[in-house]
Amino acid sequence: MSAKLKLKAKEIFERSLEVIPGGVNSPVRAFTGLGMDPLIVERGEGDTITDVDGRTFIDYCMSWGALLHGHAHPKIVEAAIERIKRGSSFGIATEVEEKLARTITGGINCVDQIRFVSSGTEAAMSAVRLARGYTSRPVVIKFNGNYHGHSDGFLVKAGSSVSQLGKDSSSDGVPREVVKNTLSLPYNDVDTFKKVMRDPFYSRFVAAVVLEPVAANMGVVSPSAEFLQVLREETKRVGAVLIFDEVITGFRVAFGGAQELYGIQPDMVCFGKIIGGGFPAAAFGGTRDIMNRLAPVGRVYQAGTLSGNPVAMEAGLKALEMASVDGFYEEIERKTKMITEPVENALKAKGMAACIQAVVGMFTLFLGTKEVRCFEDLKGLDKEGFNRYFRFMWDRGIYISPSPYEACFISSAHTEAHLEKTRDAILEFIGTC
Repeated sequence: MSAKLKLKAKEIFERSLEVIPGGVNSPVRAFTGLGMDPLIVERGEGDTITDVDGRTFIDYCMSWGALLHGHAHPKIVEAAIERIKRGSSFGIATEVEEKLARTITGGINCVDQIRFVSSGTEAAMSAVRLARGYTSRPVVIKFNGNYHGHSDGFLVKAGSSVSQLGKDSSSDGVPREVVKNTLSLPYNDVDTFKKVMRDPFYSRFVAAVVLEPVAANMGVVSPSAEFLQVLREETKRVGAVLIFDEVITGFRVAFGGAQELYGIQPDMVCFGKIIGGGFPAAAFGGTRDIMNRLAPVGRVYQAGTLSGNPVAMEAGLKALEMASVDGFYEEIERKTKMITEPVENALKAKGMAACIQAVVGMFTLFLGTKEVRCFEDLKGLDKEGFNRYFRFMWDRGIYISPSPYEACFISSAHTEAHLEKTRDAILEFIGTC
């Protein structure tokens, strides 16, 4: 590769710095703390991406979990192109919105109706507004390390790349008055949650409890069965709305999402990523009684010019159709275990202060701790070790999510050969530690 080609990504990034804050349009893309210039992608196909310098990587970011079927799947591409030929946006209702809505409501038990938006942030923000309107209460309870997008009220002890800002209030520009009605509690901590919900103030004023039913923005952290059960019981007892933020887990861990996997039914659900088939789309939905409070039927307002964009709806409809085939999720789980089980065995054999945690289709290798049940367990995270791990995989043509607080994602497009190569690279890295 010529010297000129080697510099192409750096040149693009330097030009971007002049016109885009930090050179990127989402902070984690900047490779903060890695001591590297960020990746500049040229194209993707199947389970690989190729950068502007011609380097190809096996991709485990998969657009942060949105690409359940890999990059540029021919069936999804065809569906999107056919829709684009008929017009890419109208700001008027289209039939495909009803088709995708019916597919989602048919697969998710607690969702009678759904409203499409364009991002996970919009979905979570709108769901909370609707819960407040439905209950006429102000307080929202979230959990430390869970990330529900960047709307003001959620930027309290948030996960994802926000974790690296190192503040309880996760962003400047958010007035104290805005977050005073947000309470953030430790994830998986049953006793603390019960104590709060038995407090006379909170039992009267909590509108909603919102969580990632599998945390994926502080790395992959599973909920305990007791934790989810207590959340369901306590919210029902006080009349608060239980919201599952399944922007990541929806149609990834099972067709029916985390509620199918764990057998707990919330009142509302937020979706994103996979339901757009690689295009910007998200949604929030719930019981008919709650959703009927939403304008134009009710008095809780929400709107968006590109909500229900027909191209995204067609791509999402095709993606869900492909995921509905018998055995699809069992195969995703098998592929996940091809990596995680050998790595788990190697970590135990070495007695290393590390663990690999996984749920169907996603995993995280945590360095510096032997178990993660909550955000507080990440205090001992070996960030320098993660940097070595990231570079080690990068040098072998494997792209993992560029933050120790994130998940890696497996798609139906990942090949046996690439999964084996990835497994062997991680085992080799463990051998160097």
